[in-house]
Amino acid sequence: MYMNMSGHVFDPDNWKLEAEVVINDVKDHVKTLEISEKLGSDYNVIYLNLITNEGNNYCIQLSAQGFRVVGYESDVNDLDSEVYFETPYSLLNSVSPSFKVSFANALFKKLNELN
Repeated sequence: MYMNMSGHVFDPDNWKLEAEVVINDVKDHVKTLEISEKLGSDYNVIYLNLITNEGNNYCIQLSAQGFRVVGYESDVNDLDSEVYFETPYSLLNSVSPSFKVSFANALFKKLNELN
């Protein structure tokens, strides 16, 4: 059993589900974000391939420690970064200036729809 970023313990088989939730939450604010089919996910981690709206490629590792960049190309795990992000939003804010603008605009639009 592992703890996800919100502090809930879940079975290791749920890494794919956890990744799909992240993807669905931010997919409108990035060019692409998908689970890596080439890098083997296991009970500890799952890998995501990200292309930002700026066109930058990243391979992201999702684990109990959080999110971290492990490569600057899809399906590449060749960086040993010690920098972990607690949320996908903080990682995306770090690597994609347009993410913050896009996400903020979407929130603003939803708030306006409530009024």
